[in-house]
Amino acid sequence: MTNHDDVSTDLLMPTVRDALARHGIAHEVLPCADELSDTAAFCAHYNVPLGQAANSIVVTSRKVEPSIQAVCVVLGTARLDVNGKVRELLGVKRASFADAELTVERTGMVIGGVTPIGTEGLPIYVDSAVLEQPEVIMGGGNRTSKLRLLPRELAKLPGVEVVQGLAKAAEEG
Repeated sequence: MTNHDDVSTDLLMPTVRDALARHGIAHEVLPCADELSDTAAFCAHYNVPLGQAANSIVVTSRKVEPSIQAVCVVLGTARLDVNGKVRELLGVKRASFADAELTVERTGMVIGGVTPIGTEGLPIYVDSAVLEQPEVIMGGGNRTSKLRLLPRELAKLPGVEVVQGLAKAAEEG
């Protein structure tokens, strides 16, 4: 499942490509049309089960200076528990999804391509349900590539914490 020397690694953002190699993360690079980079569109077009899509979401504290950010990884069938588990992990009273500008500022990546791979200096929280999947598809750092990997490969990244209950099933309240 590694493509370290493959031409397809050219599709990846350089910081992501370098981090994959530096941390020895086995992966496959998948090309993705920009207009299909959002999870639902990608899964529908490429026939990938939504439960195998691992979304990487930047969250931020509110009304705290300086603000605190983290990257959260949850399945496409789940809803990130921002007002419960994320607030608890960040140790703040209010948290929310980071906007597109803050996401780019903290990760160098645009919405639709965010991945914890290549993200520096932020805690990375991975919902335990992600690790139960046989493989996951996640952003490649840009809107024109995706990564297919075994979820346990994420544990090779510095700052990763696997969290039980980081997300809830989308239909749960």
